[in-house]
Amino acid sequence: MAVSSFRSGRLPLFHHPQLPNKAAACTTRSIGGFKKPNGRFSSNPKCGRALFLFAQYSQSSQAQTQQDRFSSRLQSSLENLPKLLEDIVQTSISTGPRGALRLAQGIQAFVGVGGEWLADVSRSTNEPTGIPSQLQLGLLSPLYLRKLFERMGATYIKLGQFIASAPTLFPPEYVEEFQKCFDRAPAVPFEDIQAILREELGRPIDSIYEYIDPTPIASASIAQVHGARLKGSQDDVVIKVLKPGIKDILVADLNFIYIAARILEFLNPDFSRASLVGIVKDIRESMLEEVDFNKEATNIESFRRYLEAMGLTRQATAPRVYNYCSTRRVLTMERLYGVPLTDLDSISSLVSSPENSLITALNVWFGSLLACETFHADVHAGNLWLLRDGRIGFLDFGIVGRISPKTWAAMEVFLASIATEEYESMASALIEMGATNQNIDAKAFARDLEKIFSSIQASI
Repeated sequence: MAVSSFRSGRLPLFHHPQLPNKAAACTTRSIGGFKKPNGRFSSNPKCGRALFLFAQYSQSSQAQTQQDRFSSRLQSSLENLPKLLEDIVQTSISTGPRGALRLAQGIQAFVGVGGEWLADVSRSTNEPTGIPSQLQLGLLSPLYLRKLFERMGATYIKLGQFIASAPTLFPPEYVEEFQKCFDRAPAVPFEDIQAILREELGRPIDSIYEYIDPTPIASASIAQVHGARLKGSQDDVVIKVLKPGIKDILVADLNFIYIAARILEFLNPDFSRASLVGIVKDIRESMLEEVDFNKEATNIESFRRYLEAMGLTRQATAPRVYNYCSTRRVLTMERLYGVPLTDLDSISSLVSSPENSLITALNVWFGSLLACETFHADVHAGNLWLLRDGRIGFLDFGIVGRISPKTWAAMEVFLASIATEEYESMASALIEMGATNQNIDAKAFARDLEKIFSSIQASI
């Protein structure tokens, strides 16, 4: 379709070979309506028919475009269907009977918390003030939702911790309630902890530890921590013990979430733009790494080497690992004494300037992005402490991140290209960092980036 330019205040001239050439006679001065030069409406039947034909053609063209788009999406879905079914089958096989067990546990948790809610509602009906607003929300209220997450186990406790750490995304009452998910998960009986220690260490417990406190210091979603003292050296330590059956729970839950994400992306390909499946896969891999304490020990030692190499041992530390009494499910570490960085009153009693302590913690952490093999990727109030000697203590290296030298090099090119406005270099750097799909036209991507940056500059 040819479109003429605006001339002499006239309307654009639309012309297509299928339309009568006399349609040009419809061109007038008015934009608001089709008028003759004298200002009256035209009654030219040929003009009206031409406009009608053009409108009919436009509608059919739009319908054809929508039909083509639908056909393309349908063809793409049919091509991806075998891969989806293969993923579902393989994930179901790897989950095994754990999936049915988790379903039963989920129903049990729902019934248990629902029973608590009904009991509380029953008691409240006899009170003059009536049923509290929190009870009116049912299991979606902050209190009962947190209890449900705790009963559902590790995966959902982790989700609760995410809610507690994201005040900009969730209502304040939920953020406050889910703070209780930090180190307040249901504790495993001490007898079960002792059984795991005997099994993992392969020798009597009292041959290694002088004393173990039966009351846990903390009970988190994945592990439980007990204070202890080593035999011989008399060093104060903490023993981090993987909770029994936790890996099976994580595998079943995360596989279910992965399948759900795959199905959502299949039904609505627009989700692929948000990399929903990729995000779920990354979460699954990082959480399954968290249940291997040998990997966590390696992460801690890497961070301690970074502190020593950068001369930061007077500013920060991480607990020493005792490898001779650590395994895949048991991690024995130096005990650090201090308070969480969020406890402002306690921090003020230890140092004169809490702000400097926070700045130090941030500088050490940002430095690890550049100079350490891995960086701490789970920094929250429970994992970042101010110690009694004024240093910053980094705890819990179960979840870490890695930035490869290749990615850093691409990032340097990207930042330099912003300053020089070299859009092809910018596009190549983003592709190298994995910010786009694999098969992409780099030159077309560069042109799109140039348009975006030009529009931003024009609006400033």
